[in-house]
Amino acid sequence: MHPAIPFYQRFAALLLIMTPDPDAPSQTASPAAPKAPASATSAVPAATAFAPAASAPAVSAPAVSAIIPARNEEATIARAVASLATQPEIAEIIVVNDESTDHTAAVLAQLSAAEPKLRVLAGGPLPAGWIGKNHACWQGAQHATGRWLLFTDADAVHLPGSTARALADAEAAGASLVSYSPEQEMHTWWERALIPFVYCRLAHLYPYALVNDRRSPVAAANGQYLLIRREAYHAIGGHAAVSGEVLEDVALACRARAQGVPLHFASGAQIARVRMYGSFRAMWEGWTKNLCPLLRMAGHGMTRELLWVIPWIPLLCLALAPLQPVFGALGILLLAGRHASYAATLRRNRLPVSSVVYYLAGVALYCAALLVSDARYARGKVTWKGREYPVGTS
Repeated sequence: MHPAIPFYQRFAALLLIMTPDPDAPSQTASPAAPKAPASATSAVPAATAFAPAASAPAVSAPAVSAIIPARNEEATIARAVASLATQPEIAEIIVVNDESTDHTAAVLAQLSAAEPKLRVLAGGPLPAGWIGKNHACWQGAQHATGRWLLFTDADAVHLPGSTARALADAEAAGASLVSYSPEQEMHTWWERALIPFVYCRLAHLYPYALVNDRRSPVAAANGQYLLIRREAYHAIGGHAAVSGEVLEDVALACRARAQGVPLHFASGAQIARVRMYGSFRAMWEGWTKNLCPLLRMAGHGMTRELLWVIPWIPLLCLALAPLQPVFGALGILLLAGRHASYAATLRRNRLPVSSVVYYLAGVALYCAALLVSDARYARGKVTWKGREYPVGTS
């Protein structure tokens, strides 16, 4: 007869089998297609079916209009403008000062005196039903003259040659909307803990390969760098068609997909770099504004996401360690496996592998931000840059 296998060994083996790889490709169906959002304003241009040009112009031919919405960006706007001004493909830089209350207007006045490509527009009062960034982008688009419109943020620094590369990528992919997720600058522990974790989850929910597959319903874009042909922009209704959307970038990509506009979405590590938030308060406000709709538009439920990212089984084993030391050893082993899996995901998504040391802090911050975001959307209001916006609860 074979000797009896001790219970704790059988239980440990079962836990090893049950422990999921948090970043392994799902064996279930792909995330549900984000639904094209309904307009929040009645004055939306009617969308028309998009027909790509029969032959794309040479890469050096298109003139690009860069459009930057700016609200209280005195610390970052000069670097953004300077990095765009050196790009020969960019014919004009339009900055829309969105009722800034700091010294953004004074900084822009100095910049416009020295930079001939720069045009500064004073943004008008925010209409009811509009998000401030969307209104600023829409105003800038009405004054743009380029064949391509590049919507980018005031804290984005564009790397040399990035515009030429984006146009080349558009031509190679046959795309009329090109977007990148820029390299993230992170200076503090809380940035290194939360931001890479969020981007790893977004890479799982909105994989580049699925977004770029014209047969796939999945659509996404990053508003930090969104380049779109003028005719495609107007065919999908522009920012007026997503006026009340907090995630205007994903909403525009959804409309583009619905209208047959080809998309190209990729890592922007060699395109631009961004430091998204200069303080913990700003980071918390930003992600609690965005996380809930990011999950919803990917067809991913809150409970499912929490069950997926929290290392329940390793933590349970550690909690049982006082009862049986083998559980403690098993918990440490399984948690080490989670760290290794996270390190591989960071590397695959071109994020700093050193952020793996913040794995548990990242899980905690991410889950807390998810719960707060869900609560704020249930309440029906979010706050961003001194403005409060009504949001849907479904």
